[in-house]
Amino acid sequence: MNRASIAPCCCLLALVSANALAQTSPASGPLAAPVAPTANDGIALADYLALLKQIAPAAEAGARDWLAAMQLRCGRTPPADALRRAISRDGGDPVLMDFIRAAAQQDTAARKALVARIDCGAPQ
Repeated sequence: MNRASIAPCCCLLALVSANALAQTSPASGPLAAPVAPTANDGIALADYLALLKQIAPAAEAGARDWLAAMQLRCGRTPPADALRRAISRDGGDPVLMDFIRAAAQQDTAARKALVARIDCGAPQ
């Protein structure tokens, strides 16, 4: 074994032994059955928007504009889980991302134009 292969082996050994020492749980017995998620496990819309505001104020403002446009055009406001999916799935819903971009740039004209691009489709 040469010096070049000893260093990675030492690092691996250190990581393995550190994990073994860190796993000191007093729990014993059988594991509890996993709990299936329910529809009530989601976060409230106001709470989700408050978290968005803490992370990125423009994201919160754009999300609020998107929600208002959905209410205006479709007659319904999507729940928080639909907003979360619209933000996170496949790079985000393009119209929602444009609302966020327009909010960041404080582009009122773009925000108004985006309302027409809302797709009511199937309820979220």
